[in-house]
Amino acid sequence: MHTPQGESTARRAKGSSIEKAAGAAVAAGSVAAALSDQIATGGSNPQGRRTHARFLYFQGWRCKQIAEFLQLPPSTVYGWKDAERWDEAAPLERVNGALEMRLVQLVLKDQKTGGDFKEIDLLGRQLERTARVERYQHTGKEGDLNPAIAERTRAMNAAPRKRGRNEFTAEQLEQLEALLLEQNYPFHQTWYENQRQRLRMLLKSRQIGATFYFAHEALLSAAKEGRNKLFLSASKAQAHQFRSYIVDFAKQVGVELRGENIKLWNGAELIFLGTNAMTAQSYHGDFYFDEFFWVPRFKVINKLASAMAAHKHWRKTYFSTPSAMSHEAYPFWTGEDRNKGKAKKDHVRIDTSHKALSGGVLCADRKWRHIVTVADAAAAGFDLFDIEELRQEYTAEEFANLFMCEFIDDSASLFSLAEMQACMVDSWEEWAADFKPLALRPFGHEPVVVGYDPSDTGDAAALVVLALPRAPGDPFRVLHREQFKGADFEAQAEAIRRVTQQYNVVHIGIDATGMGEGVHQIVAKFFPNARAYKYSPEVKARLVLKAKQVISKGRLQFDVGMTDLAAAFMAIRKTLTASGRSVTYDAGRSQEAGHADLAWATMHALDYETLAGDVVGGRSFMEIFE
Repeated sequence: MHTPQGESTARRAKGSSIEKAAGAAVAAGSVAAALSDQIATGGSNPQGRRTHARFLYFQGWRCKQIAEFLQLPPSTVYGWKDAERWDEAAPLERVNGALEMRLVQLVLKDQKTGGDFKEIDLLGRQLERTARVERYQHTGKEGDLNPAIAERTRAMNAAPRKRGRNEFTAEQLEQLEALLLEQNYPFHQTWYENQRQRLRMLLKSRQIGATFYFAHEALLSAAKEGRNKLFLSASKAQAHQFRSYIVDFAKQVGVELRGENIKLWNGAELIFLGTNAMTAQSYHGDFYFDEFFWVPRFKVINKLASAMAAHKHWRKTYFSTPSAMSHEAYPFWTGEDRNKGKAKKDHVRIDTSHKALSGGVLCADRKWRHIVTVADAAAAGFDLFDIEELRQEYTAEEFANLFMCEFIDDSASLFSLAEMQACMVDSWEEWAADFKPLALRPFGHEPVVVGYDPSDTGDAAALVVLALPRAPGDPFRVLHREQFKGADFEAQAEAIRRVTQQYNVVHIGIDATGMGEGVHQIVAKFFPNARAYKYSPEVKARLVLKAKQVISKGRLQFDVGMTDLAAAFMAIRKTLTASGRSVTYDAGRSQEAGHADLAWATMHALDYETLAGDVVGGRSFMEIFE
């Protein structure tokens, strides 16, 4: 039997370790002291003791110290520790428990001081804060962490949100994709399904909607995936066409895109470049290279362009109508560029025939190639062509080149590809000082000459406007060219009249052979000095010699995008007349009237200057501009 005095003596005899622990708790600031107070005031509840033991453990007490302090067997404390996995408790859980315990203790006090009330308020706010942290850990929403953000989000959701610049909603993106898929012909769909190829290279017929399609594909990809898109065209004018298609596409779903280069709300940029890639090396993204078979200095430009998509996640798309086998891009198409400098056993052989590539093929050099001829497009439902009419309108060689994806062998051409490439410039860049192609009067009141080759027996009429040289030796510049067919001679004359209203025309040259006579007579009523050409071997020879003289001296310039004009000159060959006695020039359709309408129209305009360098009538250039 223990007396009170003996019990007290026993406690003191046990004593020093418990006092040590309690003293450490008080020095640490209080949770342990609170626990000691609760035990002294009846904290013999087993659940309460377990809670007290847990929070002492969280403060760094060892199990043996806790057992001694709470007068429990050490095995009990160790059992609680293992069962409740105290070591695995998260920091937030440990803090919350301590806050809760201290708050309950203060709330239960009968007599509270001013300091108690302040501490109760502080502890309540801390519990609210840890509750927000806990919600944030589960949702990841900043609004759960910061009430101000939550309120701002609530207000934004309650009122209609003002959309950002160049922004699409999720619904508008769905509409864009639906529009794209709806307008696709099967060959467009093939391109769409292969847009994730690292490199696509497409040889295509004219006028099958390639630029139109790729503009739409690029916008959708940039808006959905945030990918930069670079449009590398033969000229700024062609790049502007890309932009025009993109802006029109966005308008179909109610979005007005702004900016010369378009930056979308998601950070993706759509950048429109000419072939002056020297200034574009800082850009990076997926690039689209339009009409790459007609670009001068292809190797240099392609090296710079490829660097913009050097990272493996960027994609490259090349598409073009064919030019000549002498073009620098031809080995790039055939795969021969990879064989240069390699042992013969390491050579890669690519079958670039239409049969091999008509369905689209990933070739051995890891380039995805596809050929789409006008016949392929028609078979796929593209019904905007009358193929038989095209065959009548163009020579066999022209038809094969323009519509059947066959390269020109320019070795027999009077005007080679190299000569024509020397004429090509980026007109929007180099002529910006005096030529504004979108203005009502693109060339102001500066003098121009007009050449016209009329429509006859299925030909397309061709109209060309040339800026006169400013001084002897300066170049003629092709400011405008167009082709149209199916019009009678009155309609053709009206097309020329419209040109005289836009430009200060000082000379009009018209082929008056056949139907051209009627056109000339009408034009002469509003432009009396219009000059008629009655074709003969001698007249054609003079026109060709003058053009050859101008072109060989680098005195003809036209926009790189005018590939049809280059092709027209390349189609002209030297032949014999039917009698075999004389040399003449034509594009293969007949001996009476050559083809290559744009080339002949250009030559009618160039004939304003004689072979001696004077203008018709014997006046000098100085007299013209005085």
